Amino acid sequence: MEKMTLGKTGLKMHRLGFGGIPIMRVDDDQAVETVLHCIENGLDYIDTARAYGESERRIGLALKKTDKKVLLASKAQKLNGGEMRSEIETSLKNLGVDYIDLYQCHFVSTLESYETIIGKGGALEALLKAKDEGLIGHVGITTHSLDLCDRIIDDGLFETLLICYGILEPQAEEHVMPKALEAGMGVIIMKALSGGWVENAELGLKFNFRHPGTLVLAGMEDKALFDENWAIYQSGDYDLSEDNWRGIKALQKEFGKQFCHRCDYCQPCPQGVPIQAVLGLPATVKRMGLQSIAPGGFAVATLEKARECEECGECESRCPYELPIPELIKERIQWAEDLLAKNC
Repeated sequence: MEKMTLGKTGLKMHRLGFGGIPIMRVDDDQAVETVLHCIENGLDYIDTARAYGESERRIGLALKKTDKKVLLASKAQKLNGGEMRSEIETSLKNLGVDYIDLYQCHFVSTLESYETIIGKGGALEALLKAKDEGLIGHVGITTHSLDLCDRIIDDGLFETLLICYGILEPQAEEHVMPKALEAGMGVIIMKALSGGWVENAELGLKFNFRHPGTLVLAGMEDKALFDENWAIYQSGDYDLSEDNWRGIKALQKEFGKQFCHRCDYCQPCPQGVPIQAVLGLPATVKRMGLQSIAPGGFAVATLEKARECEECGECESRCPYELPIPELIKERIQWAEDLLAKNC
């Protein structure tokens, strides 16, 4: 397969990249074996993050076992320069490398956060300094907010933009993706299978690969899953048949009143419930494992806040997708309690 170039970065890679979240939920041996298998079979772009638990360290262990060159991308959620510098240094140590090809400001969700990042003493300053020093090659940003993308693209301060796109959230193709590509930004797609909601990998990946010039990330925690995804990519056949489109429409209809698009228009919640995180708990557990909601897990606080929902309905009135949010919050709480009771 012919490789793509990621915007104006000059980086060349295959259009299917490795998403580093799922290897959090397996042991070291399986994680390393999976990463090595991917690299040995041609995958050349690996994405991870400081927030992904053991992911960076496990990728680093795998890299020690191969001489093949891969492009590395990581990211951190810090807003100020000092903290971002520390995160970069930690990523380098965890990965066991002295250079990371792309480092990104991670999960920038509000205009206030973005302006802190690009302001004096912000994370962008630290990233540019690390680039000048040869620690990183390029600077990117990730967001779930399509509204924020316009500002990011117009400012032109970042070389790549990582966004959500897939069957259940196709809105980015209407404006954001073409605008970013026209501006020369490298466009990277996350949640290609909508965080696990779309189980038909062929349908989900073809839906994404239809857009030339975009890099598609897929989380993979075992060799068989990589082999399936790689075969879809290598086929080069991304045309969607009438049957495919009927399947896509069916999925959109089935999950239309359940799937949170993470726009946060429902906020602020009077009780401080992190609605987006609560509605996304099934996807979180699927990607990061049961330990995420078990005692001591990072999502336990999300569940505790969910129980404070008073069903006032303010969020429901603001949701542009007309989701029955209070009802869904109750369903997520019950789902989590049943899962924990069954497995703990």
